[in-house]
Amino acid sequence: MRKLLVVVDMQKDFVDGALGTKEAQAVIPAVVKKIGEYDGRDIFVTRDTHQTDYMTTQEGKNLPVEHCIEGSSGWQIDKTVQAALDSKKDADKITYVNKPTFGSVDLAAMIKELADKEDISVELIGVCTDICVVSNALLIKANMPEVRVCVDASCCAGVTPDKHEAALETMRSCQIAVI
Repeated sequence: MRKLLVVVDMQKDFVDGALGTKEAQAVIPAVVKKIGEYDGRDIFVTRDTHQTDYMTTQEGKNLPVEHCIEGSSGWQIDKTVQAALDSKKDADKITYVNKPTFGSVDLAAMIKELADKEDISVELIGVCTDICVVSNALLIKANMPEVRVCVDASCCAGVTPDKHEAALETMRSCQIAVI
């Protein structure tokens, strides 16, 4: 069985930038270790990607903190996480997915295409557990209900510790394994 890793939004703005938290900073070593367990061809990295008109969007009106503006320093993957990705012998095979909102329909479609050809499992890690991790986990599970989808809680951080735990419980309820 082929095992895929989805690294969700480990970007500067979510780690130590505009929306950064100490919890996100604390999971960096576990995220780096997890990346080391996978081949580059099996790693998908999402990037929350907004444009300069972010504050006029529905998300911007509900979360009025400009973040992850494409090309900005805050949009970049955290430097320690990026170094782990770049150090993979097959780093050129890592798939980067820019997503304009919480969950990526494109990511789910890419993974479904693989699932249609071979047996896979999918593990998600990253931030924020209660927004983008849960959104992507649910999209993947909804598109592939027979595929094992799991989330490594030690490699995720929520907006707050309570929201992290609530998101993990939501995923458990939807038959996403939490490890």
